[in-house]
Amino acid sequence: MAKPFLKWAGGKRQLISEIEKRLPPEINEIETYVEPFIGGGALLFHMLENYNFKQVHISDINLELVLCYRQLQSSVDDVISSLDKLVDEFPSTTEERSDYFYQIRELWNSNLDIESMTDKERSERVAQMIFLNKTCFNGLFRLNRSGKFNVPTGRYKNPSFPSADSLKEVHLALQRVTIHHASYEECLDWVDSKSFVYFDPPYRPLSKTSSFISYSKGDFNDENQADLAALTTKLDTKKVKFLLSNSDPKNTIPNDEFFDELYSDFKIDRVFANRAINSNPDRRGKISELLIRNY
Repeated sequence: MAKPFLKWAGGKRQLISEIEKRLPPEINEIETYVEPFIGGGALLFHMLENYNFKQVHISDINLELVLCYRQLQSSVDDVISSLDKLVDEFPSTTEERSDYFYQIRELWNSNLDIESMTDKERSERVAQMIFLNKTCFNGLFRLNRSGKFNVPTGRYKNPSFPSADSLKEVHLALQRVTIHHASYEECLDWVDSKSFVYFDPPYRPLSKTSSFISYSKGDFNDENQADLAALTTKLDTKKVKFLLSNSDPKNTIPNDEFFDELYSDFKIDRVFANRAINSNPDRRGKISELLIRNY
């Protein structure tokens, strides 16, 4: 089974059993599966392993992330070769590792013009991104306003890099997938009444100090959350089934009705998940998250 090849904030691996319980009853009759906001792809790979859809569409506005999926789909051997070289040259001492990390980060940031790259250069870039993701602080992926990767080095004794076999499993799974560099709104073009859409947008911050929503150069604010809710209403009108996950503001503000009001026409379940990425270890633990659906 293919598994996520990147660490991704808010990854859904731990929620898969809860999501599985809430899939449409007629999931085996669904012909098209759509997942905007693809992120690390934990649910995507689960769905590909367990269901036989005629069409699968994934998308994201983060071109760097889309590039990873496209290169693993088309040029996995080149990605593996480039990643092996980075891992082989990774020093053994902490200080040398830090220097090496910043060398690779500078190399990655030195050319942001993906369109002008050769296919081999794109594979090298994907390998660099996987390497940085596995060796940076808390496995975060964050870009500044200029589109540059700005997460500092981590302090891992034994970073867990994906094996060649695991990347080949991803490659095989993605042969059935159409990969779009697109905003979530475009999913309207790929669906009909026999479609199921899963939305995992950047989570609404639980407090004013929660800042990890910048997966790309822009933020996903409350206005964007409202726009997404409006799109789910359009899907419901088209009789397209959807499931959406997000943070539960009631974790920190019990009377915050933001999502309860936005999605008042749909079913809202609260489930528990471990918050694995938080700069304050004392604030890591089980919190409530939302699963919202129209069936």
